[in-house]
Amino acid sequence: MNKKLVIIQAAGLGYDFIRKSQGTAWQGLEFLPIDCVFPAVTCTAQASFRTAAPAATHGMVANGLFHRNLRKPLLWEQSSALVSGPRIWESFRARGKKVALLFWQQSLGEPVDMLLSPAPVHKHGGGMVQSVYSQPAGLYDTVCKKLGKRFQLHRYWGPIASAVSSEWIARATAAILDDQDSAPDLCLTYLPALDYDLQRHGPDHPAAKRALDALFKQITLIREAAGRNQYDVIVFGDYAIAPVSHAIFPNVALHDTGLFKTRNVAGMLYPDFHTSAAFAMVDHEIAHVYLKDKASEPAVRTALATLKGVAKVLGPDEQRTAGINHPNCGDLVLIAAPGAWFAYPWWTSRKSAPDYAGHVDIHNKPGYDPCELFFGWPPISVSQNTARIRGSHGLTGPGRTAAMASTIPFPDPPKSLLELAEKVHQYLDTIP
Repeated sequence: MNKKLVIIQAAGLGYDFIRKSQGTAWQGLEFLPIDCVFPAVTCTAQASFRTAAPAATHGMVANGLFHRNLRKPLLWEQSSALVSGPRIWESFRARGKKVALLFWQQSLGEPVDMLLSPAPVHKHGGGMVQSVYSQPAGLYDTVCKKLGKRFQLHRYWGPIASAVSSEWIARATAAILDDQDSAPDLCLTYLPALDYDLQRHGPDHPAAKRALDALFKQITLIREAAGRNQYDVIVFGDYAIAPVSHAIFPNVALHDTGLFKTRNVAGMLYPDFHTSAAFAMVDHEIAHVYLKDKASEPAVRTALATLKGVAKVLGPDEQRTAGINHPNCGDLVLIAAPGAWFAYPWWTSRKSAPDYAGHVDIHNKPGYDPCELFFGWPPISVSQNTARIRGSHGLTGPGRTAAMASTIPFPDPPKSLLELAEKVHQYLDTIP
């Protein structure tokens, strides 16, 4: 057993998907099923892994949060302070060990020794300067020099997002492991190769198998570097992507009943969160519904509970059972029926869409928008056609387990992502 560890979190690596695509045995690794945390989305899963705790404890109940005092939804914010609780590597690092965190969400300000995270600078006149946040400051430039290329943000998200970005991260990870002078003792890295085409086309499309092949080539790059440098390796998925065929529009229903308010600005409808009685912050197969006051709950339930595609509405008691009863959670949480996912729009005429609807704008849109994975019309814009989305995630249960494999021979294999995190915690504590 080695005394150094690299952990690869592979987005969308579902157990059933890998089993059907190629089988569970691969190059000496045996992939096993593990239960996902709820909701099964990126930020929640990553926060749960590094704290070995559910969303009710760490507070990342979705990929976004609603700031109740600001009356403002905040998606994909990157401060590590958004994740509450001790990290599984704290005692390990306190003993003088080095920890690297590469391309994980909510990582800025995280107490680690090495850090890389996309951090573009948006220019006032439009456009952006592509950049990667680096700790230490020179790490990104050093890695770029070794790889001979810089990280391309447009390949990480948007209409031309592809496994190219994931390959860069894999090569960067390998380069960091190979650096004899500064290599970390624990390295956590993230590979998003599966995320794009499984959402675009669904897990049963031929493009999904090609994405899986690309992912395993990237994992091989890291495993080879790990082997050269005496690292054990753990690979795990954060969620399983399921086929979907149609979108649910909770904010249209709330807007039609007057519960969701908008401002008409030059013919475009922008949300007015200050006067709205309710709105839904959507996130794949779940949606957090925030109420201005409890008096509106009956009307909100009436507007949403019978909406086609809504399977369940979780109130406080159900949220407690689901492990998401945190102040950040919506007053109500919507669960999609099989084959459905939640879309953020509140307008029904394209002429009324806010300007950001046709652009990649992950921070201003008050909900996750997978349509950003497609080009739209006019050229250079992104699609607003929700019918193009064929894969989504967020739910847990039968058929929704993630996959994990490890070179560490755990006597009692973990049954869930939280158990895996705890076992990693215990493993790290055995290293002097």
